[in-house]
This record gives sequence, C-alpha cells and structure tokens, in this order.
Amino acid sequence: MSDQTHLTNFSGDKKAWSVYITLGNLPSGRRNSPTSLAVLLLALLPIPLKLSKSSKVDQHQRQINADTLRDEFELIFAPLQDRAPDGVPIDYADGKVRSCLPILAAWIVDHIENIALHGIKSNVCPRCEVPVVKLGTNMKLYPVRDYAIYHHYDYQNWIGKSDHADITSESLGIRLGQNVFYGLNWVSPSDLLKADMLHTVYLGLFKHMRGWIKGFLKKDGRLEAFDEVWKALPPYPGFHVPNKAYR
Repeated sequence: MSDQTHLTNFSGDKKAWSVYITLGNLPSGRRNSPTSLAVLLLALLPIPLKLSKSSKVDQHQRQINADTLRDEFELIFAPLQDRAPDGVPIDYADGKVRSCLPILAAWIVDHIENIALHGIKSNVCPRCEVPVVKLGTNMKLYPVRDYAIYHHYDYQNWIGKSDHADITSESLGIRLGQNVFYGLNWVSPSDLLKADMLHTVYLGLFKHMRGWIKGFLKKDGRLEAFDEVWKALPPYPGFHVPNKAYR
C-alpha cells in the first residue's frame, strides 16, 4: 500500500510518498493494531522537482514523473522478482520449514495514486475498460484491462480488435508503457486494485453526501431542525453525540 501525502506549501509544495508492506494472511485485527507492527514502512519515494510552466514543459514533466516512478518500483520489486518463481524457505511457528512464494497480492491506494501507478487518465476505471460515459453502470459487460496488451502492441492497431464498438482511444485513457506492476511474476495489475476505505468511502463518498445533504437542507430552511434532531439522538455504544463543532 502507498500514500502520497501533501506536507507543506511553505517550502515549495513539498510531498512525501510512503510505501508500506504487510502480509496477506494476517488477521485484520492484528494488522490494524498499531502495536503489532504488522504494517512496515518499506520506502519513501522521491518526487521529482517541478519545472517551469508551459505546455511543452508540462508534457516533459509528466514523462519525467512516469519514468522516475517506474524506475523506483522496479528497484523495490526486484527482490520479489528474484524469489517469486521458485519460492523461498521460511521457518514457521510450528517448527517446520515451508516453501513460500512472495507474490504481490493487493495494492491499497486512492484513485489519484491508482492512475499514476497504472498509467491511465484520471477519469477512467483502472480495472476494466468501461467507457467514461458509462461509469457506474454494469461494468461486468466490459473486459478487464489487459496491461500486457497495452505494453506490447501498437495502441491504435489494437483498438480496432476490440469487441465493443463504444471502446475508443479516448474512453480507454491509457498511457503506454507506464504501468509499474507490469512484468511482475504471477501478478495481474488489474486485480491488484483494492478499495481504500479511508479515501474512497469516508473522505470521498461520505464527505460528498454530507455536503450534498447540508446544501439540500439549507435550501429548504431545514438545516437548524436537522441539527436539533441530530443532537437529540440517544447514546449508543460507539456513537459520539454531536456538538456544535460538527455544525
């Protein structure tokens, strides 16, 4: 998992991109406990400096960022590539030694980081080829993204071979050769995507719905009445009674 974090505006818009690692077979209670040390900091990715503003420079900046990101993850994933094909012997708690395959199984990030890691545009789905205009519909009708095809074949020639007439170069929104997960042993980049509950649900969907509901109530003059009902909710285990700070 990784998290690109904004640090400050006072020293040139500084950012830090931290990468964490954990084991997939740990119970969630142990993994989520800060004292268990089940999630370890693996790397802090360097972020290239911003160049001066112009359309030509912006394109050059994007290419520098993509090349830097790909080189960084190639270095990070190198130990996995060496050991994934044949496995590595690991001592278990029961005293036995078993052969384990260290395979990248999931990657938890928000959408903005997904588009950077998978090399796609910000308005498309990183998992399947659903067109932008049909996002939110039955995505099972559309094929899962095959990043190997994007990497190996000429993009424009491949478009004509698609089974869906509404799949175009604009709707796919890919940038060739920029997927950092391509080439990993036993890994399908489109299957690595896992929902980031914090950014996607709590800070994304819930925050959006809260703003929409607040605007709706204010328009109809019901915001004060809603606040009074909200504050009058009875105590419940795990539920914090709201106060004026929430208004």
